[in-house]
Amino acid sequence: MLNRLTDSLNFQAEALSLRSERQRLIASNIANADTPGYVARDFDFATALRNATGQSSIGASSVQAPHLSMAASSAGHMDRNGQPAGSQEQPDMNYALASQTNLDSNSVDMDRERANFADNTVRYEATLRFINAQVRTLNTAITGQ
Repeated sequence: MLNRLTDSLNFQAEALSLRSERQRLIASNIANADTPGYVARDFDFATALRNATGQSSIGASSVQAPHLSMAASSAGHMDRNGQPAGSQEQPDMNYALASQTNLDSNSVDMDRERANFADNTVRYEATLRFINAQVRTLNTAITGQ
């Protein structure tokens, strides 16, 4: 029963973490818009979220990947999905193709980056609202109001 409550929050937490990483990446692209030879980077959010939550495909599968635990020198060491606590799997990075040629070989398209930044910001805020609503619902259920 408890895992049902935490699964939804864990999903939203992973989504929030990936949104934050994508925001950092887009900001880096914007900051390097004038850097000669810089190639803009991004990642496929849907694929990264499926990988982070352990879903290998869109459809539900009954086959689960084996859980590998970390070799620890002490039983007090904590792990998370076979990785040290606090570590995160990095999503596969993609390079953006230049929409128009530049003399300095920079592939940052400021219009595309601004649109991605705004879109990711709205989705980040929506994820925060989902988490807040879930916590409020849990709090209401616990307190019985």
